[in-house]
Amino acid sequence: MANFDLIMPKMGESVAEATIIKWTKNEGDKIKIDETVLEIATDKVDSEIPSPFEGTLVKRLFKEGDVVQVGAVIAVISSDANAAVSEAPKTTAPAVKTETVTTTVAAVTAQTANNDYSQSSKFYSPLVKSIAKEEGISIQELDAIKGTGQEGRVTKSDILAHVANRGKQPIAIAQTQTSVETVKSNSTAAGSGITVGENAIIVNRPAVSVNAGDEVIEMDRMRKIISDNMVISKHVSPHVTSYVEADVTNLVSWRDRIKKDFEKKEGEKITFTPLFIEAVAKAIKDFPMINVSVDQTGSKIIKRKAINIGMAAALPTGNLIVPVIKNADERNLLGITKSVNDLAARARANKLQPDEIQGGTFTVTNVGNFGNVMGTPIILQPQVAILAVGTIKKKPAVIETPQGDMIGIRHFMFLSLSYDHRVVDGSLGGTFLRRVADYLENWDVNRVI
Repeated sequence: MANFDLIMPKMGESVAEATIIKWTKNEGDKIKIDETVLEIATDKVDSEIPSPFEGTLVKRLFKEGDVVQVGAVIAVISSDANAAVSEAPKTTAPAVKTETVTTTVAAVTAQTANNDYSQSSKFYSPLVKSIAKEEGISIQELDAIKGTGQEGRVTKSDILAHVANRGKQPIAIAQTQTSVETVKSNSTAAGSGITVGENAIIVNRPAVSVNAGDEVIEMDRMRKIISDNMVISKHVSPHVTSYVEADVTNLVSWRDRIKKDFEKKEGEKITFTPLFIEAVAKAIKDFPMINVSVDQTGSKIIKRKAINIGMAAALPTGNLIVPVIKNADERNLLGITKSVNDLAARARANKLQPDEIQGGTFTVTNVGNFGNVMGTPIILQPQVAILAVGTIKKKPAVIETPQGDMIGIRHFMFLSLSYDHRVVDGSLGGTFLRRVADYLENWDVNRVI
């Protein structure tokens, strides 16, 4: 009889831990190769962990809800088909190198850090506790960090971001009563619920009454993350939105002509989404300063080399996820189409890998899928722009010809670009948006794919 260790797999360069959501196999259950043993969740993606071995699950080393480091042993599988469930030998998870961020900023509070994190009512992973201890973070300060993990848990990314910004932003220390500590020189706009500090804006959520007949619905993990990200984005970036209307008659005619042959040849459909993404990638090459980020100090611009375009996809749950097409400018239209179809299908089936939703430098969202003519999307941080494409509609239009003007039926759509006015002015935003529209309007009806 041989025992095999089931390891928490590496799920991307920036993913160091995952939460066990559900065990699909109990101790004593028979397992086939590639059969799912458990379901896990990182900050944004849920995944299934298959077994690389065939045998019997003899020991589960973690419970549902536990946060487990990448590389840790999570279960023991016996190759003996008749293996009895027994106490498996204790296994030591491989040491995970803790990445720390050093700061020279003066301590934010003069109080001595209390490192007995077991006194907290919140759950913290060993990695988070280790970083907190090294950085001298007190239990009160740790409890005040807003987590982006499952059920609001603090992840490695959360605590590292907090450490990097200590001294730059006020810290809200948890109190027995609901209160918010801010820096000096505070002022509150009457009735706004927003406290403006010297270096920060703290939003005080208004009290909401629950009346008879109302239904209270707990947000799921992904909805909480989306909610927090949208609020943060609005406070980080001053949003401006520009609009253009594009005549996409040639593009529509071309797709109508080739779509059946394309599906017959490639075994999949060609939608408008890859056509939009190709146009965006070309426009970014023309205007690279739309493909940037602003660093945490707010004083430096990071100009991205890679053009990684995210595409917002609606999930069956009603939530949104943004898989990313890496190096979109280096792919031909066929490659973009296959990537779009693959990512969209696996997004709906909850099969995306963590790396496939990270690293985006620009995002496209198709509000036309819902019959909307235009939208004002919120920027996905730390990007500085997001494009919304509306539904395509037939309209009567004036057509200029050598013989004179005439009325004809054309296909029109609205494009709207939301951009971060800290670094993207109206000139750049508007010109970039117009260039995207130009690429769509001037589509070659004789193009071969």
